[in-house]
Amino acid sequence: MTDITAKRLRHGVIAGFCGAVLALCLWPAGVFDAFEAKTYDWRVRFLAKPGAATDQIRLILLDQNSLDWGSAENGLSWPWPREVYAAVVDFCARAGARSLTFDVLFTEPSKYGVTDDEALGRAGAAFGRLVLPVFLGRETGRETSWPDSVPDFPFKPEGFDAWLGRSSGAAAPAYPRAAFPVPEIAAGARLCGDVHLDPDFDGVYRRAGLFSRFDGRVVPFLPLAAYLAAEPGAKSAVAPGAFVLDATTVAIDASARAALNYRGPSGTYAAASAASVIQSELRLREGKKPTVDPEFFRDKHVFFGFTAPGLFDLRPAPVGGVFTGVEIQATVLDNLLSGDFLRDAPIWLAAACLALTSLAAGVSVSLAGRALAATAVALVFLPLPALVSVAAQATGRILPLVAGEAGTLLAMSVSVLIAYATEGRQKRFIKSAFRQYLSPQVIEQLIRDPSKMRLGGECRVLTIFFSDLQGFTGISEGLSPEALTALLNEYLTAMTDIILESGGTVDKYEGDAIIAFWNAPVDQPDHAARCLAATLACQAALAAMRPEFAKRIGKELLMRVGLNTGPAVVGNMGSKKRFDYTMLGDAVNLAARLEGVNKQFGTYTMISKDTLEASGGAIPARELARVAVVGRKEPVVVYEPMETKEFERRKPVLAEFGRGLALFYAGKFSDALAVFESIKDADPPAAHYLAKCRELIESPPEGEWQGVWVMTQK
Repeated sequence: MTDITAKRLRHGVIAGFCGAVLALCLWPAGVFDAFEAKTYDWRVRFLAKPGAATDQIRLILLDQNSLDWGSAENGLSWPWPREVYAAVVDFCARAGARSLTFDVLFTEPSKYGVTDDEALGRAGAAFGRLVLPVFLGRETGRETSWPDSVPDFPFKPEGFDAWLGRSSGAAAPAYPRAAFPVPEIAAGARLCGDVHLDPDFDGVYRRAGLFSRFDGRVVPFLPLAAYLAAEPGAKSAVAPGAFVLDATTVAIDASARAALNYRGPSGTYAAASAASVIQSELRLREGKKPTVDPEFFRDKHVFFGFTAPGLFDLRPAPVGGVFTGVEIQATVLDNLLSGDFLRDAPIWLAAACLALTSLAAGVSVSLAGRALAATAVALVFLPLPALVSVAAQATGRILPLVAGEAGTLLAMSVSVLIAYATEGRQKRFIKSAFRQYLSPQVIEQLIRDPSKMRLGGECRVLTIFFSDLQGFTGISEGLSPEALTALLNEYLTAMTDIILESGGTVDKYEGDAIIAFWNAPVDQPDHAARCLAATLACQAALAAMRPEFAKRIGKELLMRVGLNTGPAVVGNMGSKKRFDYTMLGDAVNLAARLEGVNKQFGTYTMISKDTLEASGGAIPARELARVAVVGRKEPVVVYEPMETKEFERRKPVLAEFGRGLALFYAGKFSDALAVFESIKDADPPAAHYLAKCRELIESPPEGEWQGVWVMTQK
């Protein structure tokens, strides 16, 4: 790479970073919201298409022609008598509809008298799957409690109380007031659903709440109530970010709202006019041929709603300026049946896409150099965020578009304005000079801050790894230098790969010994869990390699490992001309001691209590002993970790060991001896404790017994 190319690359990285940061600052401030809403609607219109369940839904629309027919042919003034709607219910029952949902509020008694309301109630009761709306609000509605006359369908998703407790006050909004159907009509409903629907900030309906709360009840949204009317045994559950209905999982926000996957413009769902359905029912009663074939509604979910302009149920939707409320209700049920609500992409993914496109645009424009080439590159990158966003939405993910476009445009603009960087040569020098001595993470830190090449360290909490091969001196004496080198290289490569993949830093090799640590130079909050997992993975890898090694050397190759977590000084240490990135401190010494203590217990992995606690219980472990290691006054509680399957398999033996250990701690050596005797063949530490108990019985400890096993050698 030439100096000019290096400078341009650095220039591009800076430009991409600046563009991404600026866009990420403007995004949460709401600068892009209005533009994002418009582009979202464009994507919805572009991608809208029927879903798996679109044909399972039918509409009955009270349109202007139906109003005109009622007035001209039957002298019906508005509002219509309720018995007219009863004819609609009877026709759907006759046709075998799966459910019938009225998107019509019958909150006032009929002006034709109570018998008129009762006619609709009887029709609904006879049908058995009629769903009626209630309106929950904060100021609208007379009722403040659930009336006895309204069906109280038991709907409460599993985990609702726990979800509510973990959520903010916005979760499944609770409404203090409600408007219900009159009792005579409500008596015929299978259940009722809420029709409260709030638009987005610009008045467009892009989302719908699936349930809300009133008077201590969970009230399903009207389309969900339609589903439950047809599937009364449906199972539901709710957890943060998700609502589960049978086999369908819906992504929801804290207010239980889901993003709608619109199928197309108004008129997408197959529909019949209310007039034609009423006429058909009347003709069938007279033995005549209907104008609407009942098969049109067989096994379908049917919604009845208003489309006549004067009835004021027209709402703005992403797919067009004129969209009826009943079609929004149908869309929600369609999404439930199809299982394909849209879901917001995670914030981290959106931010990552923005950062990547900004960085790519900044670097590409910078490397292009000449104006003509830079213009060509800009024409390629400007539409990229839009293409990524459309592709994501095609898979059901909502990925913001405008923020990505802003980041890309800003990055390309900054790449033209900022000065070239001058660190390219130094960057190449550092990589070339140190890549064979330091870990990639350390090299990256040196590139970001060359001042770290001087001597010095910092105090950090590390999880420290010391390993050694059992009896390797004897093994090495029986091998030629070439065979020994090949064996060591193969072993060290396998172990090192596992350590590095887990984020560990290899400090050094001392013959067959490996010294490594976690949580430096980069922060790793889970460093203890990482180290534990890597240690067990190393033991498993060595176990897999052991048969092949045994063929070559005639002996089992076993590795002892000691782990400890604690504060240590870590950094560049040595002379001014030659130094290593290493660690030192009491915590480091203890890890080294624990590796050797394995010999006293017949174990191969030993960890301190500090490591176990820092790991958060990520790996099961059994307590081994309280040991006083050489060079340390305070005793240390040590444990043997193991894989979960092994832990479960050995539970009975481990339980007995724990009982014996408790007796040992209590100074009841004879009782402990009996316990350890029973499991000595199944558990090496038990065999070692057996010998220790005999020793203590023969030579009782002086002074007060503390249960500490004193180590006399490293």
